[in-house]
Amino acid sequence: MEWTEVNIYTATAGIEFLCAKLMDIGIKGFVIRDAEDFNEFLENKNGKWDYIDEDLMDLSSCETSITVYLPANSQGADMLLSIRAMLSELKSADNDGIYGRLEAELSSIREEDWANNWKQYFKPVKIGEKLVIKPSWEEYENDGSRIILEIDPASSFGTGQHHTTRLCLELLENTLKKGDRILDMGCGSGILSIGAMLLGAESAVAVDIEQNAAETAMENAVKNNISPEKYKTYYGNILTDDKLADRIDAKYDIIAANIVADVLIAMKEYFLRYVKSGGTLIVSGIIEERMYEVISSLESVGFKGPCVNVKEGWAAVQFTAPV
Repeated sequence: MEWTEVNIYTATAGIEFLCAKLMDIGIKGFVIRDAEDFNEFLENKNGKWDYIDEDLMDLSSCETSITVYLPANSQGADMLLSIRAMLSELKSADNDGIYGRLEAELSSIREEDWANNWKQYFKPVKIGEKLVIKPSWEEYENDGSRIILEIDPASSFGTGQHHTTRLCLELLENTLKKGDRILDMGCGSGILSIGAMLLGAESAVAVDIEQNAAETAMENAVKNNISPEKYKTYYGNILTDDKLADRIDAKYDIIAANIVADVLIAMKEYFLRYVKSGGTLIVSGIIEERMYEVISSLESVGFKGPCVNVKEGWAAVQFTAPV
């Protein structure tokens, strides 16, 4: 398998926090370079060292970074989009700059080459019993048995290739009723809310911390012939932006949130605020190791009857809101 090396630049204070975030995305291995840690080692090393390789000595003045290796396939491409969205979210909240510059750079491949080549990883994919997800540049001969959802991720997470998205769409298909109102939190490309609209939802509100994601979601909605009057997008962080939290305030039949465990836990009160009595909450983007932590947190505010959908280390969970 081919791999893409990604260097994530941060500061010493950000290493542990970022590694935890990367694990939530599904990345388990890291290479860490940190001048502060290396210089501490030099000061406190035991024994006699006649020689230290010159390459190692470069660590004494390097910029702190975390290097990860992503598979050169659709999962890796989705992971890279997710990493960049995560870094952008952290940067917007890091007013004091304690986590460094929070940027991801590709190694051994030019950014423009990746931008041109990543499309090869996204092919039409059947999801559940009703949908087929396809990018605009791919052909698909439909025999009429499935609804085509055309999605172009651009720089936003959500193509249908990643297990978290598939699991969420499968739960949506089995739950959604014609005329439902949908709230899509952390919408990325808009795939969940657009899929819900094509499956019969009456209207959708899609929210993401990234302006680019909100714009991409609207573009994708228009591609799927969804009226802007019924599909609204917003960007910002409801955890810190009270005006945005109030702006989207309504009672929705279904809330779908494909994010990461820590954010899902932080948003539990907002989910309760926005969902209808007896409505449905579907959360995804959860590594299996943290599934019960998320379930326990949401049950603590009244959500009931978790229905779990797990595949290859990823989990989506459906809840019923208290009546």
